[in-house]
Amino acid sequence: MEQDRSVAPVDRPLPRRRFGRLVLLWSIASTAAMVAAPVIGFLIPSRRSAGGAGGRLLVGTTLEIGPGSSKVVALGAKPVIVLNGPHGIRAFSAVCTHLGCIVGYDASKSPDIVSPCHDGHFNAVNGNVVSGPPPAPLKEYPVAVEEDKVFLLDA
Repeated sequence: MEQDRSVAPVDRPLPRRRFGRLVLLWSIASTAAMVAAPVIGFLIPSRRSAGGAGGRLLVGTTLEIGPGSSKVVALGAKPVIVLNGPHGIRAFSAVCTHLGCIVGYDASKSPDIVSPCHDGHFNAVNGNVVSGPPPAPLKEYPVAVEEDKVFLLDA
C-alpha cells in the first residue's frame, strides 16, 4: 500500500528555512501595506474629509459667538476664525499670511483681526490687510445662520 506524500504529517515541525521565508514574506508584505495605505488615502480622500454632510460644519450657536466675540474652529486641517463683529457673523482663515501664526479677534481692544506675527492687522469686514507685514488678505469662508445655529460652508 502506497502512502500519499503530498500531505505533510501534523506532528512534523516547520523547518527553519521555511519559517525564515515565511517571516521574510510577512515583513515585506506588511511594509508594503504600511507604505501603500497613506498613499492610497491621499489619492482617494474619504467623504468625511470634505467638512461634513453637504459641506456644512456646525460651528456653534449665536449665543456662543455673541457680539464682539470669536471662535477658532477646524475646517478639515485648516483653522478658521468665526467672528461676530459690527457687520454680522463672518469667517476667515485663521492663518496669518505673513508667518502662519493663528490670528485672534477682540472687538473691545480693536475692531480688527490681529496676528501675533509682528502685529499684523486685518479688516474684520473683508479680511484685507490694514497694517503690518502680511502680504495678502485672509481668505473668507461663507457662513450660514439658521435659527440660532452658525454653520461654516466649505467652499
